[in-house]
Amino acid sequence: MDDIVRQALAKWPNVPSCTGWLMLDRRGNWRMRDEAAQASGSPGVPVRHEALLGFINRNYDCDERGQWFFQNGPQRVYVELGYTPWVVRLSADADGALALQDQAGNAFEASAVFADDHGGILFADDHGGILFADASTPPRIAVLHDHDLEVFADHAQLADDSLSGEFRWNNGVVLTLEPLRRDDVASRFGFVQSPAAIA
Repeated sequence: MDDIVRQALAKWPNVPSCTGWLMLDRRGNWRMRDEAAQASGSPGVPVRHEALLGFINRNYDCDERGQWFFQNGPQRVYVELGYTPWVVRLSADADGALALQDQAGNAFEASAVFADDHGGILFADDHGGILFADASTPPRIAVLHDHDLEVFADHAQLADDSLSGEFRWNNGVVLTLEPLRRDDVASRFGFVQSPAAIA
């Protein structure tokens, strides 16, 4: 969190939070949602300003109820999620080494991989070895950007049902592709997809 945000929180600790105004879409784009966008259910306008994107990404966090938010100075802006709290891009370098990077530009280390019943691929990052062992700290879950499904397929061996198989990760690590219902993702990984819906 930025120092300026910490200072604003200390100075104005009781600023009401807001919901519905910011969305992280299925492709990792931050979107501003005015009243018309919220009323129509549209995703809103993509944020393009680089400094603002950096500010959002640095001040993106989760509360104790699994609601993700952007701490905008003293105000907590709860985020509507297009799917998961993280969206990752998958790339392979010239030597075939794979890298996952989240929407904030940070490395994402895959510890598990899932295929949902809508054709989406998800990765879990286990925070250094606690995957599913500590329910109080759920692993980060990220959906793979759909433009990178071909890269994924180049390193996966899928069963006929396309919901199971194996994914060949770095250093000879093979991750078992596990089936997962899209409707179960939020509860299994401890996040709220729409804070506005429960506000």
